[in-house]
Amino acid sequence: MSGVPVAIAAKVYGKDPCWVRAGIIEGWLPIGIATRRGKQVTRLEDMDGKKGRINYYISPIKLKEETGYEWRE
Repeated sequence: MSGVPVAIAAKVYGKDPCWVRAGIIEGWLPIGIATRRGKQVTRLEDMDGKKGRINYYISPIKLKEETGYEWRE
């Protein structure tokens, strides 16, 4: 099963995608994980694009547990 796109999660929460990304990185939005080159990103300071692309995985199960929204690809 693939992850939920950040844009979809943002719509579910009624927030900007940056809010979702920041929440995942800082851990106050427990719906997924952010990684860069296989290592978890946990600080907003590391969102700097010069350091490389960050990949976000949002768990459909965790999103449903948090919001009741069921992701269907």
